[in-house]
Amino acid sequence: MEIDTTNMCSHLKRKLFEEEGPYHKIWLALQADNELTAIVRSRQLHIYRNGKKVLILAGKAAPKVLMEDRINDGLKM
Repeated sequence: MEIDTTNMCSHLKRKLFEEEGPYHKIWLALQADNELTAIVRSRQLHIYRNGKKVLILAGKAAPKVLMEDRINDGLKM
């Protein structure tokens, strides 16, 4: 999966792409699961499963869990 990171918050980029980042497991899950899609909106990453939004990740704010999903297990809080 490729994501246009042009408008992504720099804090979110570090949390998502660096191996020690708290959201890195979610990035790996996005790569492995064909049912998941993601798009950057308003500097945040919106994650969907089969077209339904399940999670919003932001750089400095807490993640917003919108639906129960196994991808939420990747959150390190």
